[in-house]
Amino acid sequence: MAIREILTVPDPRLKEVSKPVEGGVTDEIRALMDDMLETMYDAPGIGLAAIQIGVPLRVIVMDLAREDEEPKPRYFVNPEILETVEQTQPYEEGCLSVPDIFDQVERPEGCRIRYMDYDGNTVEEWAEDLYAVCIQHEMDHLEGTLFIDYLSRLKRQRAVDKVKKAKLRSLREDAA
Repeated sequence: MAIREILTVPDPRLKEVSKPVEGGVTDEIRALMDDMLETMYDAPGIGLAAIQIGVPLRVIVMDLAREDEEPKPRYFVNPEILETVEQTQPYEEGCLSVPDIFDQVERPEGCRIRYMDYDGNTVEEWAEDLYAVCIQHEMDHLEGTLFIDYLSRLKRQRAVDKVKKAKLRSLREDAA
């Protein structure tokens, strides 16, 4: 397993639409998911899409366990949202690709999803609450959409500018 670099805005690769995984869940895909999980835990975060580490495949990892709980990693290959409820709720979201930026996004409270798990089994289940928010957020990444794309143009630009400034500041500190 290896920790990979997480792409941040305004990297154009984050806007790519990810391709389906062909041929099922292979050892190569499992190795990718293992790296993604280690990267996500190191960041730290609760969800990560493959495109966020520069791999344009429809793969997501997630762990919604609280700090005082045992890790509960989840793996999603070729996930699909089959249906959503009409009722929406605002949720404060953040993103490893938009570090230190948080804002309210309105999403459906629940959704039915289908995906292949770590072992290649097809799973269909209902997601609610934080799980529903997180899976929808991560699946947006697979379509080249970031949570800041739901914000006003001004808020979105401020977020990108803030990330760019922080990255520049970090580069300067590293060089000093």
